[in-house]
Amino acid sequence: MAHAPKSVAPGLLPARTLGLRAESSGDVIREVGRGFSFNTMHALETRTGISLPEIASLIGLPPRTFARRKAAGRLTPDESEKLFRLSAIFEQAMGLFAGNRVTAIQWLTTSKRSLEGRTPLEYSRTELGAREVEKLIGRLEHGVFS
Repeated sequence: MAHAPKSVAPGLLPARTLGLRAESSGDVIREVGRGFSFNTMHALETRTGISLPEIASLIGLPPRTFARRKAAGRLTPDESEKLFRLSAIFEQAMGLFAGNRVTAIQWLTTSKRSLEGRTPLEYSRTELGAREVEKLIGRLEHGVFS
């Protein structure tokens, strides 16, 4: 008998976007602690269409460090956490736009007055900024235009 695919908990969608096989938040936390494989950046690039150099910039990886991480094949825990945050913001934007990737990316890369004229992706470089982007998405989901 075939089994229906398990639905993915919303909190784990960013892990799926990064190509992780996490079944729980604990799995994701352990993966972050070990540092993600460099391939997670490729997975995010494929899913979002955002280039690897842009992803590296968004998580604070200068070009030389990016080259070292690529050669080593692994990100640090801090870089992994930032990549997970970026993936989470992308998934929330996908939810806002009913899964339309093109519209979600367009929204994420367009400056917003409510984010000091910066794009949601730029604003998400810090944890506090990402929370503000999440609040903005929540307001838009509830019809409160900002």
